[in-house]
Amino acid sequence: MLETARDVMQTQVVSLSPDDPLYVAQRLFFEEGIHGAPVVDDGGSVVGMLTSTDILRAVVDAKEVAPAEPSLYRDDLDVSQRGWNLAPEDFRQRVQDVLVSDYMTEELVSVAPTMPVSTLARTLRENQIHRVLVLEEGDLRGIVSTFDLIALLESRG
Repeated sequence: MLETARDVMQTQVVSLSPDDPLYVAQRLFFEEGIHGAPVVDDGGSVVGMLTSTDILRAVVDAKEVAPAEPSLYRDDLDVSQRGWNLAPEDFRQRVQDVLVSDYMTEELVSVAPTMPVSTLARTLRENQIHRVLVLEEGDLRGIVSTFDLIALLESRG
């Protein structure tokens, strides 16, 4: 039987709001052990995707504006760490004022639940991404990451 996106997708999807502060997203990524999440508006529509790379881009942008010590970035902007309090106050304020909507990617790559896994893998490779949303009639049904595809390969032993 041919595996589809529905067979390998994660259905318990952690999502963000466009109005969430970026540091909240970073903390959520750390706590959940993930590197990306869909951004969903108040109406339940997926409006973007935020990844760890987007968060790092925000840190680089803030660093270019504010002088700061390199050690500040050691923990990927973990605002709960003691080093956070050593950052220049204007830098801390700038980072805390940044929203998910400021750095999310609005151009979504999505697949249908019935898409064969081989086509899904090609979609990831061609778009140079590590996760894809599974949408059905515009509704978020799940997410498939490269780790899900690796798990499928491992299960075939």
